[in-house]
Amino acid sequence: MKAVFAGICIGIAGWGFLVDKTLGMFLFIFGLATVVSYEAKLYTGVSGFCQNWTDIKQLLAIILPGNIIGCALVALMSLFTKLPVHEAACGVLDARMASGPLACGVLGIGCGILMTSAVAFAKKGKEFGYWVPLLFAVPLFIHCGFPHCIADAFYYLTAADYIVEQPQVLWCYLLTVIGNFIGCNIPRIASI
Repeated sequence: MKAVFAGICIGIAGWGFLVDKTLGMFLFIFGLATVVSYEAKLYTGVSGFCQNWTDIKQLLAIILPGNIIGCALVALMSLFTKLPVHEAACGVLDARMASGPLACGVLGIGCGILMTSAVAFAKKGKEFGYWVPLLFAVPLFIHCGFPHCIADAFYYLTAADYIVEQPQVLWCYLLTVIGNFIGCNIPRIASI
């Protein structure tokens, strides 16, 4: 349930981004802040803290699918809106296709570094100072164009017909997942 809830939070944040990219870049903070506050299980919030193969198996078998299910629930909600979220999601996928799978993976590393750093600081305490990296990391990864695999899951599911027409976009998603994992682990490896 914590993984599904995290997917719902990021899906709602992604929806806000699709409605207005500039404002949504800052509203997206709500998604990650909610995940951290409720200690929900988000792929990019857990990836950098895996200690062993059991943790990695849980990440891939429970957390990632749970996040995707949460995003799917929000994507289903988007079918009932008059806002142009489907068109905006197709625009995100067009950008992923234009970049290509390798670029999605490499750029996904940047997102992973930022997400693990933000979560690590937020976990240290509830005081405002610990939340500052989270407040900057989210708009920064969006501004830089670093893909986030769970936000992308929402975009992909909101534009599911696009995937049917362009199935190669799934390679972009797979490499984003891998890139996010690598990036999430760089802060941990660097601090050893």
